[in-house]
Amino acid sequence: MTQQVIYPMVKLQRHVHSLVESKIIKPTDSIWKISLIYGSEWSYWKQELLDFGFTMQDPVSDLIAVESWNEE
Repeated sequence: MTQQVIYPMVKLQRHVHSLVESKIIKPTDSIWKISLIYGSEWSYWKQELLDFGFTMQDPVSDLIAVESWNEE
């Protein structure tokens, strides 16, 4: 049996997208706003986002727009 492992950033992206769809956050909100939802896990996600070149001032829509999470 082969189990598909979803890259953690894809999971984050899907969760953030669902937050936008639910109108909890807006696509124009800064990424730092999702820190309020992730609480103690935020330091991990913040570092991951920084490693991928995001800033905390970037809009959430930039995170949602990523098509591939390749680390090169």
